[in-house]
Amino acid sequence: MSVTPTPLIPQEGWHVIHLFYSIDHGQWHLLSRDEQREAKTRLTELVQEIRSHKDTQLLIFAVATPKADIGFMLLTPDLHDATHFEKRLTLSLGPDILTPTYSYLSQTERSEYTTTAEQYAKDTLIAEEGLSEGSPEYEEKLAAFDQRMEHYLQHRLYPDYTAEDFLTSWPAICFYPMSKRRSPHDEYNWYSLPFEERAKLMKGHAATGRTYAGKILQLITGSTGLDEYEWGVTLVAKDTLNLKAIVYEMRFDEVSARYGEFGDFYIGMQLPLDQLFERVCL
Repeated sequence: MSVTPTPLIPQEGWHVIHLFYSIDHGQWHLLSRDEQREAKTRLTELVQEIRSHKDTQLLIFAVATPKADIGFMLLTPDLHDATHFEKRLTLSLGPDILTPTYSYLSQTERSEYTTTAEQYAKDTLIAEEGLSEGSPEYEEKLAAFDQRMEHYLQHRLYPDYTAEDFLTSWPAICFYPMSKRRSPHDEYNWYSLPFEERAKLMKGHAATGRTYAGKILQLITGSTGLDEYEWGVTLVAKDTLNLKAIVYEMRFDEVSARYGEFGDFYIGMQLPLDQLFERVCL
């Protein structure tokens, strides 16, 4: 008797899988025109099915270098659904057409270094601005802070890439994994620093990122215990100049210059499926 598996859904946030494939054009051209048409229809219908699944999003892009041909970013709560969709995407054009070249599993998560309302009140409203606790201006600014943080947390845990103009407004996408140095023999061991010092460094790092508001959408996902690095970084941009600029500028922040370790970078272009098929010569 078939038993339905127990859902594997985090207490908060979603699972995220980045998938990269190369196309075996030799195998593809062994298919007849009708078989090729059926394969593309099968992938198109699968994309529609995935995107209609509850709380599930799928970004598709052509990869700009020979590291891969096609990339997907899949976001969904249940790990069973994530792996089910991943297997079907891999086989969607036929058993020998798409070859995985790289994949990465992570989860959306809140940052442990996020400023709390108590910290903001103490360090900013009282210490820096000299406001009295309970005063009208104090309460107004504290309420505005709470609203900003609620919006920020919602984006980190449950990002929304479903806007009708999202693909055309944010055509460039970049993914790379990263970790913090932790070797006991390394002078710059991130995990040997006190929490307060790490929080201070991350605050400066975040300030750099905020200067790209409106130019870059950033999604930092956690992968400690899930994959080989500790975080996955997804940047969606209006052009590649901003992708290059934000990564370059952030590397001068002490948190990256001394403590950051980076994996390979994957750059892609979001395209409608019909244009993507043409781009990758299908």
